[in-house]
Amino acid sequence: MAFNIVLIEPEIPTNTGNIGRLSLASGSTLHLVKPFGFELNDKRVKRAGLDYWQHVSLFIYENIEDFFLKNKGKQFAYLSSHGSQDYTAIDYTDDMFLIFGKESVGLSKNLVEENLNSVYTIPIFSPHIRSLNLANAVSIVVYEGIRNLKKR
Repeated sequence: MAFNIVLIEPEIPTNTGNIGRLSLASGSTLHLVKPFGFELNDKRVKRAGLDYWQHVSLFIYENIEDFFLKNKGKQFAYLSSHGSQDYTAIDYTDDMFLIFGKESVGLSKNLVEENLNSVYTIPIFSPHIRSLNLANAVSIVVYEGIRNLKKR
């Protein structure tokens, strides 16, 4: 029971470090799509991931085209504040790719529009908040997926 956590153009090193740690804890693989808003050897990435970073199953892609080319035919779920379906409606499967956009703008408009049937959101109940912190959002979705797979 494992997922593939995909961060497209992550910008904040501490989020990526925390998500790396979460990947390891959940038995998931982390996929990072360039360009990054930081260097992977940034001490903030390492600090957030603690000494676990060296054990994270990690794939790095030069760009989004590279990612999709190398993972063609896989099952994807896209997470966006612009999704119309609740993340609890995802048909979670082992080895599924959970795709998250960069912190400042999320997934590109084109990516969302091209995949409308596979775009999900985490509901927010305050008009004062645009989105959740990326590391928190990844945690919510991954552990909901684990919960679903354990029920089967």
